[in-house]
Amino acid sequence: MNAKRELPAKENAIFKNILRNYEHKQYKKGLKLADTILKKFPEHGETLAMKGLFLNNLEKKEEGYEFVKKGLRYDLTSHICWHVFGLLYRSDKNYEEAAKCYTHALKYNKNDMQILRDFALLQTQMRHYDALIETRTQMLQQKPTNPPFWVGLAIAYQLVGKYDLAIQTLEAHESALREMPVNFEHSELLMYHNRLLEEKGDIQAALEHLNTIEPKVCDKRALKEKRAQFLLKLNRSEEAEKAYRQLISENPDSYAYIRGLIAVKGFDSGMKEDLSLHDLTAEQQSTMLGIFDDIQKDYPRSNAARNLPLNYAKGENFRNRADVYMQTALRKGVPSLFVDIKRLYTNAEKERIVEELVTGYAKSLEENGHFNEDGTQAIEPPTAYLWTLYFLAQHYDKQRKTDLALQTIDKAIEHTPTLVELYMTKGRILKHGGKIEAAARVMNEARELDLQDRFINSKSAKYYIRDDKIAEAEKILGLFTRPDAASPLQDLTDMQCMWFALEEGDSYQRQGKLGKALKRYHTVDKFFADYFDDQFDFHTYCLRKTTLRSYIDSLQFEDNLKSSAYYIRAANGAVKAYMTLADIPKTANGMDEANMTEAEKKKARNKARKAELKAQKDKENKPPKKEQVKEEAAPKKADVKKPTDEDPDGEKYLKTQDPLASALEWIHPLEQLAPKVIDTHLLGFEVYLRKGSLLLALKALVNSHKIDKNNGQVAKNVTRFKEAVKAHPPTNEDVKAVIESQLATIS
Repeated sequence: MNAKRELPAKENAIFKNILRNYEHKQYKKGLKLADTILKKFPEHGETLAMKGLFLNNLEKKEEGYEFVKKGLRYDLTSHICWHVFGLLYRSDKNYEEAAKCYTHALKYNKNDMQILRDFALLQTQMRHYDALIETRTQMLQQKPTNPPFWVGLAIAYQLVGKYDLAIQTLEAHESALREMPVNFEHSELLMYHNRLLEEKGDIQAALEHLNTIEPKVCDKRALKEKRAQFLLKLNRSEEAEKAYRQLISENPDSYAYIRGLIAVKGFDSGMKEDLSLHDLTAEQQSTMLGIFDDIQKDYPRSNAARNLPLNYAKGENFRNRADVYMQTALRKGVPSLFVDIKRLYTNAEKERIVEELVTGYAKSLEENGHFNEDGTQAIEPPTAYLWTLYFLAQHYDKQRKTDLALQTIDKAIEHTPTLVELYMTKGRILKHGGKIEAAARVMNEARELDLQDRFINSKSAKYYIRDDKIAEAEKILGLFTRPDAASPLQDLTDMQCMWFALEEGDSYQRQGKLGKALKRYHTVDKFFADYFDDQFDFHTYCLRKTTLRSYIDSLQFEDNLKSSAYYIRAANGAVKAYMTLADIPKTANGMDEANMTEAEKKKARNKARKAELKAQKDKENKPPKKEQVKEEAAPKKADVKKPTDEDPDGEKYLKTQDPLASALEWIHPLEQLAPKVIDTHLLGFEVYLRKGSLLLALKALVNSHKIDKNNGQVAKNVTRFKEAVKAHPPTNEDVKAVIESQLATIS
């Protein structure tokens, strides 16, 4: 032991109080106690480290790091000093350095439970699952009576795919819980055990286990769903049908339950999310539609039983079913009817039938007030005609018949000039027709019809941004942001409003303001980094509360976080902006040096430097404004810290030394998480080709060709790649052979 580490009894008791103060988050009190020890023992490393930790938690980060490093210099073999250093790095989200510190701490005290616990959380966050097993095992060996340690080890085994060991660990833990009363925690533990059996692939064992634990399970709905799924996978059709029919009786509007019943009847397509037309024989179609009819007969109010048959019915059968379904919705005035029906437009025949039906409704309602011209039905309410026109306008817009769509929606507005949805649809039609300015104006008219509606407020702002009128958009958004926020932009950023950041980024890119555009895209990237960091606290919480199935789902969700459409869109914009910077290299002060001589470059740099010094001097000598003097003279009511944006124009992104390297930082996550999105490979091709990485460019080209060989950009890229190879032929014969063989497959 370091001799300087030993403290007299009095100071040692104070140091223990310091540790307790940290656990209870009494940072100021702990800081005072640390100072009392340091007055007598200024070189006591562990106290210095704790003082640094308190300072860090009191938002004095730099000073905190100084004290912790000073403490380490005085006591390099103290596990407390290394642990504290790791906590500082962890608070800064620097997980790699924190892990190194924890490793050092365990060298000097391998059995410290708090260090092991923190290390396990860090390994989970970093996805170091093999090392996590070792840490969890060590924790369990020290405290085998702690339930979360058993569960934590089982989860660690599951995350590396060792399901047998995970099940053995849980069974050993459950053996001590046999006499426990029925409660949520025990129920979740048993259902998690069942999930492990399912993921292992032993469906029969999972079903038997499910039947065994049924009396102790609180989540009866999940248990019934799992039983139905297991019976279906085991081809026990009669029992599976009974299970799914029971589920349907509890929730007749569940699409998943109805699809499960269809799958039991031998129609695999029933389990698919793809709702396009399926190739069914007349007999199969009759059988499947009979299932829907039976459900609809038993549960007349089931919307799913009326909606799903539209995916499978054909010809006159489809016409009759669609006729009933749409008439009911139009009579009730369901605004989302077209959104529901347009999925059927992947089939040209169904699209034609829908158009014939709706145009017939419009004509008949206008002439005699009935849906059908025979007039056998009762007179429909006036709103039926309104919603029919609304549907028809969206139908024509989908077909990009802009003039006809505008005529129809104008007719609807003339019928009912106070309905917000009509103006919104008109704005959308104008947008699709390329009339962005008119679309923004109409969308604002819709907003003014209902000034208390946040959705239409946001929609109007979005259209103004599309028209590159960002100031007007932010003014409109300010109506619903916090009044005490520094600005609407700041409040929306604090609230992690991604659509707004993306729309502004795209707008600034259209205007050529690449710095501001990149700032918005990097803001979205920071949102995703925050989402990933926010899971840290749940590594402990979920084990303690035994919400294990949701915890595993959240880990899997976080692993694929950047496959989100929002991130892909941000990456698209950022990569294009960086490629623009790479194509037009500029200096930090914005001077284009591409066509300058060395003398001109030197002169331009000197001029820019002088201008920068003059601006700085003017800023320092500038007298304060009267309002500022008045504000400084007045007594301050409270020290309210408002966040200030030191780089509102995104200058730091423009000053990147290697724009293509910055672009690749966006592309690499997409290559791992969104490999089936063609934009991933189209952007990768552009960057790799500019960098001269022919093999990587070829790989991106081949991948984009596999996804969509008929894409026009892919064909252009093939030609560009051939020209690049011709201009800079590879010297390596193996590389040359690979390029030739791959080009032969896609040409």
